[in-house]
Order: sequence, then structure tokens, then C-alpha cells
Amino acid sequence: MSFRRNSIPILPFLSINAPNEDFQGGGIVDISASDRELIAVMRQYFAAKAELESLKEQLEAARQASSAAIGVFYDPRQNAEHAADLQRSHRLKGEMASLMQRAEAWGRAALTADRRDRSEAEAEAEPEEWQSFERRADTLFGA
Repeated sequence: MSFRRNSIPILPFLSINAPNEDFQGGGIVDISASDRELIAVMRQYFAAKAELESLKEQLEAARQASSAAIGVFYDPRQNAEHAADLQRSHRLKGEMASLMQRAEAWGRAALTADRRDRSEAEAEAEPEEWQSFERRADTLFGA
């Protein structure tokens, strides 16, 4: 999905398609499958982030209660009691990085489509004699 003339940005990484420039809210919002996928990815990201923050708080409270050194406590090989939680925190960090990469890829694709749409709109506004041969050929042959 790209940010087109009839799109309204609702977050830095998401816009909704509106039937006209004067979208006032209410009614049905048309969200593409790509937008729904991004929303699902971001929900997973924030769920993982919340779980990781909670886990980190629990681990730090346990470390302070045990008076263990940071390097010893946070090493799963030396802290069998909390090894599963430590490994879970590493998995959550990896999951968050992967989810953010997916969201960034979506954002790059949307920006590319937006730039393409903008350049096409600018090309349509130019007199035909100013357009390059390639652009006129693309228009003529539907490329």
C-alpha cells in the first residue's frame, strides 16, 4: 500500500484509503491485506516488547534479591535457576528484531510506491514534449 492522494496518514507507518480529500471520520475504513499484515506484525512486536519488559523486571528483582553479580546472574550457564527465563529474554529480543525488520521492509516498500506514484503524477502534469522517450513509451505500452 502506498500513500496516495486519497490516503490519510494515521501513524508514521500506516495510512487509510479515503474516498476523497475531505475524510471526516466515521464510515468504513478500507484497509488492504498488506496494512492488516503490518498491524498484526506491530501487535506481535508490542506484545513481545511488553513480555520482555516484564521478564527483565522479574529477572532484575531476582538478581537484586540474590545479591549475585550481574555477569554471573545473567549467564544461563552459571544460573540454572533462571536459565529458562534468560533464554526466553534472548528469544524475545530476536523476535522483536525480526518483526521490526518486517515492518521496516513494509515501510520501505510503501515509500518506494509513494515515490513512484508521485513521479508518475508529476510526469502526467508535464507537457508531453517534456517527458522522456522512455516515460512516453511506458505510458503508451502500459509498462
